Amino acid sequence: MKHGIKAVFLDLGGTFRIVDETNEPFIREARSRIAELCGTDMDPDSFYAFLNKRYDTYRNWALKYMCEAPESMLWTRWLVPEWDKEKIEKAAVELTYCFRRAKGERVVVPNGIDTVKKLIARGYKVGIISDLIGTIEIDEWLDKDGIRDLFCTVQQSSVTMLRKPHPAIYFLALSDAGVRPEESCFVGDNLKRDIIGAKQSMFAGTVGAEYPGGLEFKLTEENRPDCIIHHFEELLKVFPGEGIFDPSQAEDPTPRVQ
Repeated sequence: MKHGIKAVFLDLGGTFRIVDETNEPFIREARSRIAELCGTDMDPDSFYAFLNKRYDTYRNWALKYMCEAPESMLWTRWLVPEWDKEKIEKAAVELTYCFRRAKGERVVVPNGIDTVKKLIARGYKVGIISDLIGTIEIDEWLDKDGIRDLFCTVQQSSVTMLRKPHPAIYFLALSDAGVRPEESCFVGDNLKRDIIGAKQSMFAGTVGAEYPGGLEFKLTEENRPDCIIHHFEELLKVFPGEGIFDPSQAEDPTPRVQ
């Protein structure tokens, strides 16, 4: 048990939001718009698959250098470098927005917003530190759902151009929230980036989010969190209030290294 915790920072994708790949009209509209903006003769699904292969190359670069490229560079350097550069640069923001939607609709995990509200009511600040491409999606979501005021800070790699596990993006969040790392905990589903990054940034505690149906964690001494939750609302057990972080209350309080 640790005391003096003032802030809980959340990852987004796979932690606070998940992808619903069942909304076919939503996906079809996004893929069609990408094809239209690029002016390709390929059918939208084939073109999306083509872009995804190229995106893998970009992602390897981004992970290696812990950096997110500007949207215009993403498209003109990695995804469609053969296309008309001026045309693609003008459409890059919308292209990135649609490229994210082309995978599926991102929705908040069950009981997510209610859990955040309860954490705030218990005296914790709640912030977001997220790796993602695109500069308009998150602002649109926060305003549409009316939840912007819940978060003391929202740090996006697409804006900062810094990616986890680089400590700098954590430090930006800490500074914006007005807290120190020893007063903060991080919750994330990616051990290599979320958990290792928070540890490198000297956070007081880390929580791994391993949800049913997702990938099973492969734990090492370096990436092992203080506890693992299997449902987002379990955070209410490990953050009971009064500045306490009690990983012993999680379903997996002492995850074993494999």
